[in-house]
Amino acid sequence: MTTMESPTPEPGVQVGPTSEFSLFFRVKPGQEAELRKALDDLQQTPGYRPGDYGMAVSTIHEARFVLFEDDTRLAFITSFDGPWDSYMDDFFNSGPTLALFDVIFRHTEGYDGLPDLATEKAFILGAQERAAAYARNYPGTVKEIRKALRVNAAFQQVLDHPDAAAALAHPALQPLLDEAAD
Repeated sequence: MTTMESPTPEPGVQVGPTSEFSLFFRVKPGQEAELRKALDDLQQTPGYRPGDYGMAVSTIHEARFVLFEDDTRLAFITSFDGPWDSYMDDFFNSGPTLALFDVIFRHTEGYDGLPDLATEKAFILGAQERAAAYARNYPGTVKEIRKALRVNAAFQQVLDHPDAAAALAHPALQPLLDEAAD
């Protein structure tokens, strides 16, 4: 009897095109304050400041770092679109994001720098825990959501135009107007 090997599942639970990803690390003893400073600096970096939406890895929906157990443990929790290998490639080639990763994770046990993509993947997989449950409150990829926001902004401009009333009187546009009314 011949058995077919099944492919190794990607880390994280997937919902539609998006996967969750949770990493847990031990903080090197005595480096808690330096790590907290690195995280504070990250929060002030363009793309990571509250209200900024330009992370270098454009497939990430959100990302957070959590210090816990009296700052002796660090969690990195995120969700991203597409295959895990593509996410890792984007992350490794992101320049600024990889540099931020280095500044933070140098304070965790088992981190000796990331000379290549294989080392990065091994380090990350060593800290990864698959979620027991994962749900999303909206469909769509980051790219689709950003496009929807751009289309909405353009539609709002149309609605604000002085000549819009005549153009929008066409019955075919009623579904758009109904959605815009919410």
